[in-house]
Amino acid sequence: MALSARLEMRQSQSLVMTPQLMQAIKLLQLSNMDLVAYVEAELERNPLLERADEGPARDGPEAEPAPAALDGEQADWFENDGAPSTERVEAILDTDVANVFPDEAPGAAERGLLDAGALAGDQWSSVGAGGSGAGEDFNLESILTGERSLHDHLTEQLVLAVSDPVERLVGSDLIDAVDEAGYLRADLDQVAERLGAPRGLIDRVLAILQTFEPIGVCARSLSECLALQLADRNRLDPAMRALLDNIELLARRDMAQLRRLCGVDDEDLADMVREIVALNPKPGNAFGTTVIQPVVPDVIVQAGPDGGWLVELNTDTLPKVLVNQTYYAEVARTAKGDTDKLYLSDCLQTANWLVKSLDQRAKTILKVSAEIVRQQDAFLAKGVAHLRPLNLRMIAEAIGMHESTVSRVTSNKYMATGRGIFELKYFFTSSIASAEGGDAHSAEAVRHRIRQMIDGEHPDDILSDDTIVKNLRDAGIDIARRTVAKYREAMRIPSSVQRRRQKQMLATS
Repeated sequence: MALSARLEMRQSQSLVMTPQLMQAIKLLQLSNMDLVAYVEAELERNPLLERADEGPARDGPEAEPAPAALDGEQADWFENDGAPSTERVEAILDTDVANVFPDEAPGAAERGLLDAGALAGDQWSSVGAGGSGAGEDFNLESILTGERSLHDHLTEQLVLAVSDPVERLVGSDLIDAVDEAGYLRADLDQVAERLGAPRGLIDRVLAILQTFEPIGVCARSLSECLALQLADRNRLDPAMRALLDNIELLARRDMAQLRRLCGVDDEDLADMVREIVALNPKPGNAFGTTVIQPVVPDVIVQAGPDGGWLVELNTDTLPKVLVNQTYYAEVARTAKGDTDKLYLSDCLQTANWLVKSLDQRAKTILKVSAEIVRQQDAFLAKGVAHLRPLNLRMIAEAIGMHESTVSRVTSNKYMATGRGIFELKYFFTSSIASAEGGDAHSAEAVRHRIRQMIDGEHPDDILSDDTIVKNLRDAGIDIARRTVAKYREAMRIPSSVQRRRQKQMLATS
């Protein structure tokens, strides 16, 4: 076959990442604080944008975005009747959920969306890590010289010390209640009731937190803080314990009463007092005193009067902007050159797209959150041990969106429930098959069941991994022995041989 140059015409479909689509993707994965910063920057850059509470006639026709600035195809998929602020979970699957982006048309997901999602993720990866996403805003010096907070220090140790997701959740909740001095300011009974967890689990996690650096942190009182530091030095003998239990006598300088209670003489009591004075009563003060910005939820979930759940957007976190059409009309009449007209046209189109993108972002977050609440109803009603297996595909198929969109929505977004504030990604857990062909079990729930079985074992009847597998299969959980061993080691539970030795030593001591 001879080689020759020729002209051919081919028709093909491809995904084009327009600047408007890139902006919509960027806004979708921004946190509420980053979104506010981004909108503030746009308000300074674009003279046609104004805050909703500053407009002279926010309900007038001039406050509406101009659809003429958009071409027909782009306007179609952004048309809406206004962003809803509340949605009932019971009706979420009965609504026809509109896709967020034009690349999510039926059948397009398998033809090129994965490549587009990877491209968008690469371009906007810096946004999800914090900050505004602009390269010129990145300041390495401010990161290196920033103060390290006690909260961050304890959280890093929690990740290394605790692998069980349920225990990590409890640990994070307790760390949030630690003040700047390092003391735990929370009632453990209230924490257990709010999280739906047993009090024994709360006490066990607290005991782990009290082993963290600095020694003495997470104590509930001054005497407990000093006792933790003395125990670390192997100096918490009965006499010292008696002194700490009556530390108010030391504040009153009642040495005679202390000598009688501790059973020591004057010289020993003086040595004990010197040891206590050398301790740090506020171990948390060694860290930065920068006020930690509290997490502001994007979605609020409340129990409905009919037994369901009401999912509502936190409108306080949503910036409200409008397009000033009156100002555009006045300036357009005085524009002379083509450069001025092109600048005004670009500002108008950008402003309209920003308003539309903010509206669609709010709708998408509400749809995804409502479906998560519907899937995790047992968690909201009964507690952390009842999380269901859930992944991005299940949510995406239920609401008719692509997995990449659901992934962006759940990044850096938080939901306020009756059991606390959780990141949306927390509700996505792996699954373990059922031995009876029923519903799958959450991996976190299986770990919790293994922990309960081991905690309740008798010293004369230590459960081996094979016995645990048998008990779980009798309960309808199909799990392998190596998986049980992996979960047990991740929870730092010794083997059956080691546990038998430990309990025999405790019984004989």
